Amino acid sequence: VLPRLRALVQSSTDEVYGSVDFGGYFTETTPIDPRSPYSASKASSDHFVRAFNNSYGMPTLISRCSNNYGPYHFPEKLIPLMINNIINRKPLPVYGEGQNIRDWLYVEDHANAIDMIYHKGIPGEVYNIGGNNEWRNIDLVRLMCRIMDKKLQREEGDSATLITFVKDRPGHDLRYAIDASKIISETGWRPETSFETGLEKTVDWYLSN
Repeated sequence: VLPRLRALVQSSTDEVYGSVDFGGYFTETTPIDPRSPYSASKASSDHFVRAFNNSYGMPTLISRCSNNYGPYHFPEKLIPLMINNIINRKPLPVYGEGQNIRDWLYVEDHANAIDMIYHKGIPGEVYNIGGNNEWRNIDLVRLMCRIMDKKLQREEGDSATLITFVKDRPGHDLRYAIDASKIISETGWRPETSFETGLEKTVDWYLSN
């Protein structure tokens, strides 16, 4: 006999909040304001989950996490795309002027957060998950270039010549920034992997796979 689940956990995203001004942060009470059809589809699933909680008392939990990175990441995403393109000396496409800002969290820290929410979260509640680790896209790409030059034993600055600015995508939010104080105070979760360590693990995994 399968054990009864404590609650249904909806693993959502900070994209549902839209964009936040500099100096501000998304909290769990920030109104949902998706700016693209893609993020709107994610917001709609959050509404369905909350509706089942409100209408039928289904025990639900919603997590909204910042950008993840790490092994097994889908290759079209920013960090694995940069790694693979640098290896193959292909252009490194950066939207607009690369000024979009994201908060990055190592994937294992996200998995641990979901586990903590499932076991210690209050059903019906929303929990933001973030790494307090904001990077402009262009700065992150330049960092990846330096790391890869060292790993591939190339001359410093070699990979940066591959950076190519491309037309920005529609509905591209400028900044995401997470206030994760609620999950920290209610469950005791904290991110454990520094960005430097996480990137090192990520790059090494892609070089081996």
